[in-house]
Amino acid sequence: MEGKTMNADDQQNLWQGLRPSARESLQTRDYAKADLATRLATSGVEAAELATQQAGPKAGLEEVWIPGVEIFHRPVYQQRHRGWFAEFSREKEGRLNDIGLWPQQWATATMFANTAKGFHIHPPSIPEGTAAADWFQKLYVDEPQSYDARPYDREQWDAMFFVQGTIEFFLVEERIGMPRRVMRFIIEGDNRPGGSNIGLVIPSGVAHALRCASSENVIMVYGTSTSFEPAFEGRLASEVEECLLPEDWKAYINQD
Repeated sequence: MEGKTMNADDQQNLWQGLRPSARESLQTRDYAKADLATRLATSGVEAAELATQQAGPKAGLEEVWIPGVEIFHRPVYQQRHRGWFAEFSREKEGRLNDIGLWPQQWATATMFANTAKGFHIHPPSIPEGTAAADWFQKLYVDEPQSYDARPYDREQWDAMFFVQGTIEFFLVEERIGMPRRVMRFIIEGDNRPGGSNIGLVIPSGVAHALRCASSENVIMVYGTSTSFEPAFEGRLASEVEECLLPEDWKAYINQD
């Protein structure tokens, strides 16, 4: 039936070999492709569709983009039969320089294949005597280009880069007074060169989670605007990180 438009009679006859109960519960997938903004908040997109060298969100995504989030392309240079080379950032060049963010601490992490990191979030710093909603309105809506006003030294922002693997990333806006938005996209590590080799900046107050989307381990490198502080590591729906024991194992272990 490929390439043909089926009429109602064709649809009726297509499944005539199935039991009535099966036909009644049958569903077929809708292969129509939604617009980019809809897919970003639902089924997800490739990071290549979001990456831009320009400030702010890609044109047409202003209504669904989480303010302060940056997604920018990183070139990966292949050395055939040897490996590859890719930069993270230069202190006086690129997007991190544009927004005035230079990490105070760098770290690396590995995620085994078929694992995930549950949602975690860092607390935003609100000036004393200022309502949080008013502060966010000023910082991200009224004066979004005033990067010097951002309190990078008092709250943790993350700058993430991926060296290996395929990653499905999730961002959720949780700052008071800001429209709750969701961004979902696929990032490729440097070992898979292409448009989805990106750098990612995550503001404080934005929940984030990621999971491996291939059969290989994920290796990431990330910088934080402040040094690691356990109190800044809030957890949301992070049970996916737990390695739960089978029920019979727990019953056996807990025997008197």
